[in-house]
Amino acid sequence: MTSIIDFHLSLWDMFRERTLGTLKAIEALPDSQRVLGWRPGPGRAHIAWQLMHIGITEELFATERFLGTIPAYPDLLPRFRGGSTPDDIIPTPDQIRDVLANTRQHLRNTLSSLTEKDLDTIPAALKERGLSIGKALQILGWHEAHHQGQSHITLNLFKATQ
Repeated sequence: MTSIIDFHLSLWDMFRERTLGTLKAIEALPDSQRVLGWRPGPGRAHIAWQLMHIGITEELFATERFLGTIPAYPDLLPRFRGGSTPDDIIPTPDQIRDVLANTRQHLRNTLSSLTEKDLDTIPAALKERGLSIGKALQILGWHEAHHQGQSHITLNLFKATQ
């Protein structure tokens, strides 16, 4: 029987395939860097922000929120965490891919130290929100699908304007 944690990881693998598929589609376009930085409207997030936000959020859960430890990427955290304002420094496809791979590995490493008994635990960093680790795992899956969808529609909007 598959554990709940393994079930989440298998879902996340499928979600990540879609996210990387969107990135690959962008790389196949002329001037992919311009596409990554395109905004659907003034002040709106560009595709690169959406994709980096997925990785940075996973890093925060893998470290600060689940374990109370210091996250990697101190230079990227303020730029891509929730509530940040997207800037005009656009990461390359390789940088995005590296962050997505590394932060996912950090999250996998954290989850490998947990058992199903831990799923009901509410870590100190999530106490104010009342989120257990189990609920946070559900949110993380939804989170990637949500931002991949935003990236996908932004890509379609970009193509429609060309």
